[in-house]
Amino acid sequence: MIIQDSEIKSCLSGRLGDPHFFLGVHRLEKGNKLVARALDTYALEITLVSETGKFKVPLKKIAEGGLFEVVFNSVQPLGRYRFISKYKNSINEWTDPYSFKPYFQEERLRSFNQGTDRRPFQKLGSIPVEHQGVSGISFLVWAPSAKSVHLVGDFNLWDPVSLPMRSLGSSGCRELFVPFAKIGDKYKFRILGADGVMREKTDPFAFRFEPPPGNASIIQSPNPLVGCDLQSSRDPRTSPLSVYEMHIGSWKHHQMENRPLSYLELADELPAYLSKMGFSHVEFLPPSEYPYGASWGYQVTGYYAPTYRYGTPEEFAVLIQRLKEKKIKVIIDWVPAHFPTDDFSLSRFDGTCLFEHEDPRQGRHAEWGTLCYNYGRAEVRSFLIGSAISWIERFGVDGFRVDAVASMLYLDYGRKDGEWVPNCHGGNHNLEAIEFLKQFNQVIHEEFPDVVSIAEESTAFPKITQPTHMGGLGFDFKWNMGWMHDILGYFSTTPEKRSHSHDQLTFGAMYQFSENFVQAFSHDEVVHGKGSLVNKMNLGEEGHRLANLRSMIALQWTWPGKKTLFMGCEFGQWKEWDFEASLDWELLEFSQHQGLSTLVADLNNMYLTHPTWAESDHESDKFEWIDCNDAEGQTLSFVKFGATVQDTLLVACNFSSQLCDRDWGCPHSGEWEVALDSNALQYGGKSLKLGSRFSTFEEPRNDQTFGLRFSIERWSVLILKLKS
Repeated sequence: MIIQDSEIKSCLSGRLGDPHFFLGVHRLEKGNKLVARALDTYALEITLVSETGKFKVPLKKIAEGGLFEVVFNSVQPLGRYRFISKYKNSINEWTDPYSFKPYFQEERLRSFNQGTDRRPFQKLGSIPVEHQGVSGISFLVWAPSAKSVHLVGDFNLWDPVSLPMRSLGSSGCRELFVPFAKIGDKYKFRILGADGVMREKTDPFAFRFEPPPGNASIIQSPNPLVGCDLQSSRDPRTSPLSVYEMHIGSWKHHQMENRPLSYLELADELPAYLSKMGFSHVEFLPPSEYPYGASWGYQVTGYYAPTYRYGTPEEFAVLIQRLKEKKIKVIIDWVPAHFPTDDFSLSRFDGTCLFEHEDPRQGRHAEWGTLCYNYGRAEVRSFLIGSAISWIERFGVDGFRVDAVASMLYLDYGRKDGEWVPNCHGGNHNLEAIEFLKQFNQVIHEEFPDVVSIAEESTAFPKITQPTHMGGLGFDFKWNMGWMHDILGYFSTTPEKRSHSHDQLTFGAMYQFSENFVQAFSHDEVVHGKGSLVNKMNLGEEGHRLANLRSMIALQWTWPGKKTLFMGCEFGQWKEWDFEASLDWELLEFSQHQGLSTLVADLNNMYLTHPTWAESDHESDKFEWIDCNDAEGQTLSFVKFGATVQDTLLVACNFSSQLCDRDWGCPHSGEWEVALDSNALQYGGKSLKLGSRFSTFEEPRNDQTFGLRFSIERWSVLILKLKS
């Protein structure tokens, strides 16, 4: 097997599908001889040394570009060997990557190619292994249309040609086992695309990335960093779900250094705070790696890696572990709807639209300047679902809030006529995305029954939270965007005009039980000029705005459905959310802001400890209006039935600027006690009703069997329960 000039050029360019055929040790076609070849661009001399040290043979340089060879007049196997490269000012001893068979055979990639591999990260990417008795790193990348793929990194001084990768046939993958690579080394794939363009790409499956100005992947152990102790216990639909949504980088800054808290610093503060506030879950805006800070993490380039911004993956794991020790479950925002166009990442990965659609009418979000995944491609489904499984197994996360689901479901989302392609039936549903979402939910729930999935979906697409076997998408919950919009619209109206907006308070009940909803006031409502929640309250005085915010949050907690509140809203942050600045924690020094914080904590405590409150979040027969028609009085009242009479709660709201003193309907006779008053003194209000008791009278009111008479202060919500 004498190497020809054309083959030398192919070796150096990486265009050979199997560089191992020429590099390493081989038997020549003619004669009883062996040839050993080495590729080291910067070497002046290369010597082959046997493992036992019995012989040491210099290689001859046969081509510019660092290709060396030596011919042995024997076919006696060399056994283990190593090369010694001599450079101008140094010497390097290394084991030949081309002396190894593939660590992963093509048949082991079949499930990845079929879209059914739930753990592709155990094969693709950079994985520390022991191969043929030698420790090193197995590199595997999917790039089926690439003309060549070279591995470049710290381990080969970023030499652009010394490590061409071997094709694994129809799998579309390239592989190389590098014995001298190690955990902590930075690397990229240097891909000559089908379009003739050379691109250096980061690893889609990397578990860690370097900080700017670089963007290289970093070899990281794939082992779990937090114990995955998820066991099937309670149905999440009947369990408390009170979520604190937060952006890691702007929750709190280091006082002396004016920088975001690190993962480790958050681990010291966040769990105790959430425990004190009574939240059952924390939801992180996307913690995955991303290049553009102003995207808040929603333009992901590293689907398997926590962002470098606040520390290492191990330190992120410490944060998760500390939260779990305080019984706080962790939800992360997960973004399979789109990805950025950055040249170093997924776009045109092998010179073709590998992850995205080729047709911009299907493959580009004009509104966001991002690319849409091709969910019909099996390997893309494996890649995305593998990402979710990885976050669960490696870090022990408890669930996902899936971003921008509506943009996935509709082919014409954000597009005008002529800018989108109908499906095979002529409709606007993205059938491939629908099947992907079903597969995602089915997989994570089969593997981890306690993990929750929440859809951010803003349309009336049916059966979002129905199981897949019943024709649904399989999500556990869906954000109630319509209710949020209506409630904020009502509270943004001045008191004298609220009577004309009363239907915004009540309309949500018409569809509340059509899905398993989460009532959410999220980050999206406090950015881009929308102002903070407290500043949406359309009143002049600060105290009045805070009173309205207290009543709105009390309505949110007592309304059916699970709960989500964005950071800062729990104490009345005045300014709009700024992802580059800390929350204004000094506001807690003022009694009304501290009072709002106390109210949220008390609402959480009631919600988490009440025997049936959370169980009935999605049960229509546990909710009943007392009076939903008092538009003129700007009041609202309803019953939350419990498993027993003693568990039943009566909620009365006065959203007007006047004291309300009237009769209210009541389902059960007895003495009712005020269990919570949003206008109580400890919450920054002026009411003294907390603990007050009122006895029913036997005259029907509001179609209820009994009546109660009590007053409610302006901008207040009362929760009453039967005195046992």
